[in-house]
Amino acid sequence: MKYRLLIILSFLIPTLTFAQEKGLDEKVNDAFMPFAIWWEATVLTSVPIAGFDIPIVLILLIAGATFFTIYFKFPGISKFPLAINVVRGKYEEIEKYGLEKVQMHMTEDGDIPDTIRDESEEGEVSHFQALATAVSGTVGLGNIAGVAVAIALGGPGATFWMIVCGLIGMSTKFVECTLGVKYRDVGPDGTVYGGPMYYLSRGLSESNLKVLGKILAGVFAVLCVGASFGGGNAFQSNQAAVQLTSMLNLEGGATGVIIGLILAILVGVVIIGGIKKIASVTEKIVPFMAGIYVLASLVIIFANIKYIGDAFGMIFSGAFSPDAAIGGIIGVIIVGFQRAAFSNEAGAGSAAIAHSAVKTRYPASEGIVALLEPFIDTVVICTMTALVIIFFNMDAGAFEYGNGIGSTVMLSETGDYVGGVDLTSMAYDSVIPGFRYVLTIAIILFAFSTMISWSYYGLQSWKYLFGRGKTADIIYKVLFLMFVVIGAAATLDAVIKFSDAMILALVFPNMIGLLILFPKVKKSFERYLTAIKKVY
Repeated sequence: MKYRLLIILSFLIPTLTFAQEKGLDEKVNDAFMPFAIWWEATVLTSVPIAGFDIPIVLILLIAGATFFTIYFKFPGISKFPLAINVVRGKYEEIEKYGLEKVQMHMTEDGDIPDTIRDESEEGEVSHFQALATAVSGTVGLGNIAGVAVAIALGGPGATFWMIVCGLIGMSTKFVECTLGVKYRDVGPDGTVYGGPMYYLSRGLSESNLKVLGKILAGVFAVLCVGASFGGGNAFQSNQAAVQLTSMLNLEGGATGVIIGLILAILVGVVIIGGIKKIASVTEKIVPFMAGIYVLASLVIIFANIKYIGDAFGMIFSGAFSPDAAIGGIIGVIIVGFQRAAFSNEAGAGSAAIAHSAVKTRYPASEGIVALLEPFIDTVVICTMTALVIIFFNMDAGAFEYGNGIGSTVMLSETGDYVGGVDLTSMAYDSVIPGFRYVLTIAIILFAFSTMISWSYYGLQSWKYLFGRGKTADIIYKVLFLMFVVIGAAATLDAVIKFSDAMILALVFPNMIGLLILFPKVKKSFERYLTAIKKVY
């Protein structure tokens, strides 16, 4: 397999520069754009409130997240240390064996033996692997390209609202991932099937809302398949292709298609292996690529430390008194929350699919782990990216906030329009010369890990809709790999319209279910805390 792949790559890479079929990328984009525009307009349907048109989906997202944060007493803050301990494996014994068995085998001194026989362990991956898989589906090009788009179109103030979205989104992740484990289905061979499809259908059935549960579960599954093709796939391959094309100065009307084919081959090799293979890959890639990106961000932030106060001043002032040119305060809030929602996916329910596969007897233990995701993704990494771009624009005056078209911004010096990933690359390269090459590698790894994680999310939804046979699996994977190519060939504007709308559309069925099922999360949470207190 390795040698066959090398032969294919050695054939395809030289053809990038010499591709003769001009306009193939444009033809793909022309076919894709009309649907992307229609779908975005449908999902972002707005209602007039106080003179502003606010998308219904954002109202539902913000209201739900705020309610969960207050109801569970700010778990993102109060339970943050507990989440760290769970990931470290501090409570592994009771999660693996159950409270009664652990207490039965405890010594008189309160020690827990190293091994306890267990005949019915459920789950496929560890807490860390589940977190790494889910984080790989959220930490990605939304943090690199998406943040740049938010800052360029909404100004520095958009950063503030992204952070707010991340903080309240921690509570939503806690709720949906707890339910994901609680209502998962385990097959005869130990394979775990979970996610909103299952907690919507099973959980609402328990609440005497069987018909509503089936409808919401079916709608979610269909939308999740679409989201796996869009935000979890096409957007990733698009930005990876843009960065490769820019760095290598590639030309030709079929450049995007060929890069997409190469990415599709690489992704296809991994997704054949299932969640265990995906988890083993992501637990190695995610810490590595995140480490590179965070380290570079810190270098730039410390290099501009004297401007840190000015940067945060712009963020806070822009959040509450933005320029009318960038849409006023409501416009900035919408941009901030929309980009944060795309980045951390809190409320979309997608991460619950990965977390459902964890090895634990206490659903709330994984909900606690999951609340770390929006913090890592939005509060930390997105904020770092935003600071780097703000520093860059303060120093170079590269662009005017709000002066963009679609998902691109106009450079002040040349008048050229560039996408999010190019803008971020310019910002990092201005302080660390040549870093764009390292960033390109990071972008490809981010894109790769996100695509393989989302392939699992989409496949689980596909299985829910069409059964768990091998033929159904193959059909989905072929379609998924086709969208790798489509994303690489299409323009950023077309891809981000489709991707944004697909991710946000998941909020409708998922959040409705969460607002009905949250009392069951409270019971699971209290049961887990009681077990911890009795043993530790």
